[in-house]
Amino acid sequence: MEWVFNGDRPIWIQLHEQLRQRIVTGVYPSGERLPAVRELAAEAEVNPNTMQRALAQLEADGLALTNRTAGRVVTDNEEVLKMERMKMAHEKIREYLESMAVLGFTVEEAKELLVRREQQENG
Repeated sequence: MEWVFNGDRPIWIQLHEQLRQRIVTGVYPSGERLPAVRELAAEAEVNPNTMQRALAQLEADGLALTNRTAGRVVTDNEEVLKMERMKMAHEKIREYLESMAVLGFTVEEAKELLVRREQQENG
């Protein structure tokens, strides 16, 4: 998975969001060790301090834990992961509805477009 950045927000926040997505989608599986700070920083081509800040926020969110013997690991608390996934889904829904409102669609019209699109794709 490639790291993608844009200039509208601080890099550490964008790193945090991308790491968060990788955790909830299983790229970094529950209970598994996360790559080291320097390894992730090199991969993303960012300063290790910037990556450290993103990883510290993952810990604050409860998505990662520091284990003295294993380094930083993804939480194995499935409820935390499920809640984070739902939180991300709600963020995407909000973004969709806001962008549709800019185009002049009501919430009901936006929902109907989704239903029609699904029906077209499935049949």
